[in-house]
Amino acid sequence: MITGAVAIEQWDLVEPFEIARGVMTAIPLITLMLTDSAGNVGRAEAAGVDYDGETPEMLQAQIEFALPLVVAATSGDTVNDATLQAVQELLPSGGARNAIDCALWDLRAKQSGVPAWQYAALPGLRPLTTVLTLGLGSESDTRRKARAARRYPLLKIKCDADRHIDVVRWVREEHPTARIAVDANQSWNRDLLERVLPPLAALGVEMVEQPVKRFEDAQLDGLQSPLPLAADESCVDRESLAELFGRYQFINIKLDKCGGLTEALKMSNEALVHGLQLMVGNMCGTSLGMAPGFLVGQRCGYVDLDGPLLQTHDRDHAIVFTDGVMQPPTAALWG
Repeated sequence: MITGAVAIEQWDLVEPFEIARGVMTAIPLITLMLTDSAGNVGRAEAAGVDYDGETPEMLQAQIEFALPLVVAATSGDTVNDATLQAVQELLPSGGARNAIDCALWDLRAKQSGVPAWQYAALPGLRPLTTVLTLGLGSESDTRRKARAARRYPLLKIKCDADRHIDVVRWVREEHPTARIAVDANQSWNRDLLERVLPPLAALGVEMVEQPVKRFEDAQLDGLQSPLPLAADESCVDRESLAELFGRYQFINIKLDKCGGLTEALKMSNEALVHGLQLMVGNMCGTSLGMAPGFLVGQRCGYVDLDGPLLQTHDRDHAIVFTDGVMQPPTAALWG
């Protein structure tokens, strides 16, 4: 019989991290361990979706409620596709389902000796270049962070309604060769977007993430943007995709939003069929949270799995990052 253990952890950030929604100094995470009768252990973590009101306590309660039902749906101790499908039906999209789903993926790999990437029908795992995210701050802080990031080829710059073009210019002056994407975290509107797009393009920005509020995406209808737009908060799971067609060119798949690797893979398939390009992101977390996202990243044009780079510590058997290049996770970590 599979048993589970849930814990709430706190992971400190290197420095306060500011986005349009607020400032973070630490990341609360849920960790889940599933153990079968043979002693195989599957692990996962979840940060949840804070702007949807998910808290660690809420995720813990949801997981503890669902685990007995998941175990009842499992054939003996063996995790299989039916087990993963049962999880999709028991829980909605969100952090709790993400933790259970990814822990089951890990447990199945440990039980079978077959790595998770093979179950995901991937040809293998190649290293990925992740963005390094620069949070909002003063001009001096922004320039300092940009100088410190000169080894990183791809930066994502957080913006808000007041801080945008100048922020990008400061970063460009300190790191002239960087590829740059910007993330407004829903803080712009159509008028501001039309005004900032040309100067952002002139500064070499190559993508803008979630410029407008979710549920207000219709204001993008008819926009002739010189830069591709990526849906983040507006993109949850497969059910959310229809509202994005014709408005965005990329979707940002986050496992905490869509509810795990199982949905993320199905979501990526459907998005590609409809001509949307892919990005994989994170709600912050350790290498354990980035590992299943790494599989999704094999299909993506943009990879944003830099959570561990923003923290003071990481887990044992952590993913190796070298100047933004991520190596595949080892089986000792996940999958």
